[in-house]
Amino acid sequence: MASVIVQKILERLNQPDLFRILSEELTGTELNSLLLEIFNRRLDSISAPELLNLYRLNRFVKPADLPVLELKQIELDLLKLFERFSFQLLELSPVSILGSCSVVALADQKKILSALRGTEVLADATNAIALHCSDLKSQNSTDVKGTLHFATIQRHIRTQEIQGKGFTPHFKIGCLVSAGTDAGSFSFEKENLLHHMEVMHALFLEYHQVENIRFRFLCRPGYSDAVLLAQRVAEFVKQKRADFEVEVVENPEKEIGYYKGIQYKVDIRVNGKHYEIADGGFVDWTQQYLQNKKERMLTTGFGFEFMHRIVKGQV
Repeated sequence: MASVIVQKILERLNQPDLFRILSEELTGTELNSLLLEIFNRRLDSISAPELLNLYRLNRFVKPADLPVLELKQIELDLLKLFERFSFQLLELSPVSILGSCSVVALADQKKILSALRGTEVLADATNAIALHCSDLKSQNSTDVKGTLHFATIQRHIRTQEIQGKGFTPHFKIGCLVSAGTDAGSFSFEKENLLHHMEVMHALFLEYHQVENIRFRFLCRPGYSDAVLLAQRVAEFVKQKRADFEVEVVENPEKEIGYYKGIQYKVDIRVNGKHYEIADGGFVDWTQQYLQNKKERMLTTGFGFEFMHRIVKGQV
């Protein structure tokens, strides 16, 4: 159904069927060709000074206000750290297939910068990596041997405005993704969540030398018994890493449908202040893409640039 704004536009144009025709009767190729011609025609009348003024007004297109060389060195250090933990490094495209975040992850497409030619500007690298993993698995690629582990540090752009210091329209996030299959007894969940936690521990406690790090397991629907799952994984983690501080939250205040079974949070303390710096959990995206309930996927995302702002006292 068209939004109120679109309805008003259709009424003003006296074209009540225009939205339905464009969204339902045209093929993707036809719509793309039409929009390309429209953009070309609109740009024919824009002068260089007008384009400069549009640049000044558009919050998505300005450079990041961060020290480039310093951040590049940290990025290189962290990529080497990921590789040390057996994650294969990826350099993703700046665009992903249209619907990457909204079809399986249920994100609102209005929060994504949709583009032409069936693409959208990358808004979540884990969604793009999920497609890559599923593609490899569906083709029985020789690259698929056991569980897949991919990592990247990628610039993202999202359209929703977030208030507060340190939040910008485009930003770099570090991402880890592990994809495999169910082997029973929560073995995928135990081993891979511990694996991701060990990376986070090395990244923040060892590399950034934060004062403290702790993990929270938030129980989410999607497994027959999310509390049992969280307890079993927490027990496994404590057996392997007694130094890890883990809390199981059986009834989180906020309900979300994004993660399945366990959503996990990484909290750190820097200069006496507490920050939630990373978020991850199990998702069913490969299950949906491959139509196989045995598929398992774990994602982790952390604020790469936000961590720099924390260290510099900018948030």
